[in-house]
Amino acid sequence: MRPLYLTMTAFGPYADTKKLDMGKLGNDGLYLITGDTGAGKTTIFDAITFALYGEASGEVRDPQMFRSKYAKAEIKTYVELTFCYRGEKYRVKRNPEYQRPKGRGTGLTLQKAEAELEYLSDSSRPIVSKSKDVTKAVTEILGLDYRQFTQIVMIAQGDFMKVLLT
Repeated sequence: MRPLYLTMTAFGPYADTKKLDMGKLGNDGLYLITGDTGAGKTTIFDAITFALYGEASGEVRDPQMFRSKYAKAEIKTYVELTFCYRGEKYRVKRNPEYQRPKGRGTGLTLQKAEAELEYLSDSSRPIVSKSKDVTKAVTEILGLDYRQFTQIVMIAQGDFMKVLLT
């Protein structure tokens, strides 16, 4: 699986939209994300893993905490990942459950978690649109479930030592 584009809006520490053109990382398939403490490395891992599976990249974070506390109330929280696997392109978009302003009147209402998966290489395939169905489709496409993905494909900060000792 090669990530191409990642968009995060009102996600984690980001109040607005951040776009990463991960296609610039090349085609070699091994990427190392480095930076100072607090630079947002884990947020990138969380965004990719959340887009694909609806879960955080590590066990200590809850997806319901992904809504940025710095975002304006009217800004929608979501992540969108475009990726390539075995020559096919896909786009997955997902939002966590969070409180948002009501459409009419005042106050807040619960925005339910939503997801959709689009088969960019095969426009004849319908968009998958339920969170559980998107997770199932991603698992089928990649041949990895969430646990396998976080152990094999994406080793989050702090988990590398586990790999060495296991």
